[in-house]
Amino acid sequence: MFTNAFTQTFEIEHPIVCGGMTAVGTADLISSVANAGALGFLTALTQSTPEALVKEIARCRDLTDKPFGVNLTILPTINPVPYDEYRDAIIDSGIRVVETAGGNPGPHMAAFKAAGVKVIHKAVTVRHAVKAEQLGVDAVSIDGFECAGHPGEDDVSGLVLIPAAARALKIPVIASGGIATGSGLVAALALGASAVNMGTRFMATTEAPIHDNVKQQIVKHTERDTVLVFREFHNTARVARNSISEEIAAISRAPGAAFADVAHLASGARGREQVYGNGDVEGGLWWASQAQGLIDKVASCEEVVHAILTEALQIITQTLPDQIVR
Repeated sequence: MFTNAFTQTFEIEHPIVCGGMTAVGTADLISSVANAGALGFLTALTQSTPEALVKEIARCRDLTDKPFGVNLTILPTINPVPYDEYRDAIIDSGIRVVETAGGNPGPHMAAFKAAGVKVIHKAVTVRHAVKAEQLGVDAVSIDGFECAGHPGEDDVSGLVLIPAAARALKIPVIASGGIATGSGLVAALALGASAVNMGTRFMATTEAPIHDNVKQQIVKHTERDTVLVFREFHNTARVARNSISEEIAAISRAPGAAFADVAHLASGARGREQVYGNGDVEGGLWWASQAQGLIDKVASCEEVVHAILTEALQIITQTLPDQIVR
């Protein structure tokens, strides 16, 4: 239906991506994304060890015969992460596409390239996207300010950031942040992107490995139901609005506040166990974008992808032509 440099380079059917999501990007979801003709990424660090990642890759292959990739997020951590070992596990498992995020992918590029692995790097600024292209990545996923996770400190929305990146780069651009509909796909293509990345929309699917209470909360939420946290610590994150995220934001605004003051509230383990596991949507910090305001039901990955493509095609072939003054 939509064929371009991105679908051809990465050998997928549709220009739709489900990027890596901590505790969510498991074989259950990613195999379903792949079976729907989109490109999904298992989240490497959701697996406790490189050996566990190898098993999760094998489990995903048991569930789909279509292409999928692995996300490797490179961030400073209290406990050192054996990134080289995760990288080698990805390569040795025969994965052909990797999504890098967080820190500089440079130290891993030679190994990936030598193994014939294509690399998509996630960036939140044009300057970082350009640097990634110089390092040899095959595509850039550019995150607008609307996104869940870490949108950076520049606060540039996708409407400006996507075309700015497309103008600066020669490689395919994936539009990310606040996208959940066919109109979002059409807009992204018009702005110069070759594909769209969605996280929150794929969280609200039947196959996502999180409690149904969370999925239903995403449906109930509006575009206003996110909170920016950690801005005072120069590590801005967009998360779902709940009592915990609002408490973190309030504590962080106090003069002299430090991350240690909110660490107990921001615990990733707390979010995974209490929220995603037990379904207590007020029990911890959890990620969601402003796209919540565009999601009106929980559906299967196949239904989500089909609805987006159908709407996009209708807009291009029916709605837009009717608006042209002849």
